[in-house]
Amino acid sequence: MKRFYKQVTVAEAADGFGVALDGRRIKTVGGRQQTVPTRALAEAMAAEWAAQGETIDPAGFILRDLADYAIDVVAAGKPAVIAETLPYAETDTLCYRAEPDEALGIRQRAEWDPLLAWAEAQWGVALQPVAGVIHRPQPAEALANLRARLEALDAFVLAALRNTASLAASLIVGLAALEAEADLTALWAAASLEETWQADLWGHDAEAAERAEKRFAAFCAAARFAALARQQN
Repeated sequence: MKRFYKQVTVAEAADGFGVALDGRRIKTVGGRQQTVPTRALAEAMAAEWAAQGETIDPAGFILRDLADYAIDVVAAGKPAVIAETLPYAETDTLCYRAEPDEALGIRQRAEWDPLLAWAEAQWGVALQPVAGVIHRPQPAEALANLRARLEALDAFVLAALRNTASLAASLIVGLAALEAEADLTALWAAASLEETWQADLWGHDAEAAERAEKRFAAFCAAARFAALARQQN
């Protein structure tokens, strides 16, 4: 699609902020008014539009797409999104490990146990690790505490979490990525530990590395979206 606008601005409304192209407010894919909670997020979304060249590249609208998802899907059906997100705790990467005496199991324990201990201290969520890939139900109390935490998130932060948790295959890592001052590189390294281990053992593949870089970029973008949505105006 050819670029059809010249001027990109941020418009303030009674319930938040939006992006305007040549003075006309943008709507979501679902036809709703695209209103976000902070000026910082609206300005970042406006920058996506301003950065487009003569031909519009849909891949350049990561923040816009997350905003549309937050407004059209999460805000319209928060319980369903929570129900889709909570299972990442049941199959959390941090909890499924090699045997404790194996080299991989030792490394997993060293890198993942501190994250699980932090989650327990921070949120009262005590997930139980298991050796092997056979599913083991997590404690009901831990899942209840996680559900309460998800229910307390607004639509925009929950939209970001849906991405960070799915990309990391870990609800704990996904939530940690949304914390202020989160070390996203360290969190991604923890979530990718097994993949990195296998690559170190059998050799690195350029295509796999490129896919991993794209996933990490999406992980960081979702965390940035949440931070912008929380920023004070």
